[in-house]
Amino acid sequence: VQLVESGGGLVQAGGSLRLSCAASGRTFRSYAMGWFRQAPGKDRVFVAAISASGSRTLYADSVSGRFTISRDNAKNTVYLQMNSLKPEDAASYYCAASYVFDRLQVLKKYDYWGQGTQVTVSS
Repeated sequence: VQLVESGGGLVQAGGSLRLSCAASGRTFRSYAMGWFRQAPGKDRVFVAAISASGSRTLYADSVSGRFTISRDNAKNTVYLQMNSLKPEDAASYYCAASYVFDRLQVLKKYDYWGQGTQVTVSS
């Protein structure tokens, strides 16, 4: 599975962005998907995850209620809708694919990673 993120950019605090992650291959619908982010000098941390069917989602406390993860299996794409953005949300955002929906807050659970897309939030 190859993953390509898009949709990053510069936004003012309080604004919104929608990230997309397009996956290659016909097995996309078999994978749980996650979003992580990494700020300069910091570790890559979990943001959100969604099961293969889309019926289950999981969020980090820091984004719960502001971010929404979704997927369209017909388009092989997973999305991250980010609302009420804060300066502390600025980071490179990465999507990742995992064959199982288990402990998806953990980086090692993922089998494939994209290259990332940059999100900058101005105050």
